[in-house]
Amino acid sequence: MLSQVSKNPAPGQTTPPVRPRGRARWSVALLMGFGILINYVDRLSISVTQHPLTQDFGLTATEFGVLSSAFLWSYAIMQIPSGMLLDRFGVKKIWGASAVLWTVASALTAIASGAWVIIVARVLLGVAEAPAFPGAMKATGQWFPRHERGLCTAIFDSGTRLANVLGLPLIAFTVSTWGWREAFWLQAGLSVVFLVAFLWRYSGPKARLARGRMTDGEYRYIVDGGASSEDVRPQSDWATVAYLLRQRKVWGLSLGLAGAGYVLWMLLTWLPGYMQTSMNQSVLQSGLYAAVPAFAMFVSEMTIGGWWVDRVIGRGANPDKVRKGVLVAGMIVALFTVGAAFSNTPLVAIIWIAIGSAGIALVYVTSNSLPALIAPEGSAGSLAAIVNCVNLLAGVAAPIVTGFVVDATGHFFYAFLIGGVALIGGLASYLLLMGKIEPIPARAVVHTASA
Repeated sequence: MLSQVSKNPAPGQTTPPVRPRGRARWSVALLMGFGILINYVDRLSISVTQHPLTQDFGLTATEFGVLSSAFLWSYAIMQIPSGMLLDRFGVKKIWGASAVLWTVASALTAIASGAWVIIVARVLLGVAEAPAFPGAMKATGQWFPRHERGLCTAIFDSGTRLANVLGLPLIAFTVSTWGWREAFWLQAGLSVVFLVAFLWRYSGPKARLARGRMTDGEYRYIVDGGASSEDVRPQSDWATVAYLLRQRKVWGLSLGLAGAGYVLWMLLTWLPGYMQTSMNQSVLQSGLYAAVPAFAMFVSEMTIGGWWVDRVIGRGANPDKVRKGVLVAGMIVALFTVGAAFSNTPLVAIIWIAIGSAGIALVYVTSNSLPALIAPEGSAGSLAAIVNCVNLLAGVAAPIVTGFVVDATGHFFYAFLIGGVALIGGLASYLLLMGKIEPIPARAVVHTASA
């Protein structure tokens, strides 16, 4: 018989119910992971095409940095609006519309006649993919009990790593064999595949249960384990956002993730270029080297950030201490990326970067699991969007600052040192601002009676 627990368990609850028959929730996690994988292939392929693009359009390193960051301009700006849309209309409608737009953006890049067209396409891509992570975080809150969210987050976040492990080598091979335009046509095709799969397979738990595609036992297991309600809608979107922005905990989480995000986006946009220019590697070689840190991140977040965290919390460990400890340890390990500044061979450089990237993965998978855990009921999308927006402001700066430093100095030495400073700032934010990992009290709604 299915063990019964409180419908709204305490944040520190450590005795999960017996797992029921049925794995509908894990199919949703895999579907989200597939979507994030396609998202990141779309975002990162521009880094692999740096050399042919700069040759075709005569771009400097600074200009390529601006082109690379164009995606992040609109992506960051649209985070909060996308979070409100997700809270109001739900994951299926918003993610479905997004997938259509990011397909169009890839096709537009493939037919670009100049760098300005690519910038327009990248801005459109940012708008289209803004709901990706807030939507995945919101779906996690609705589909998973609190004690399983670490592994679910690791599964969908692993799409970002597999994009490097599988996607970038595929894009690099396509560029080397046929050309950079064909690589973007390939992206568009993959996006269509995801769109069809998502519209066919995704729904909320209630709809899945009503269609007989999940067991009643699994549904009760999800709901009784503290899943977020599908029925709650924010009473005032902008008022909810303003309330969340006044919470110190939100800023601690956001700025902490931004410290790791700066280094992550520096690597995502410049690692292939770094290997091509500083280490004299070919386009294909740079794509293969870029897969090494991504594989380290995949292993780190699946084993430690996902499986291990859920396991030790399920066995009775304090959830706050476990998650906070992983965040701090991850930021410290991430500092190993600075070692690349002192490396003279591609192998040594990629080892330092891979170790540091494993730490960044722990920070990301833990931070991405927190909005669904600490957001007031019905506001997980908005909170996730705020966190992602602040993180992405650092991501916008990283490609441009790196390109400026490379143009000014001729190497990446100071670029990696600046990344180290960002990591230290993020660590201080987690330690000094975030406080205890617990739910934020719901916003009080004041009703003024008419005279």
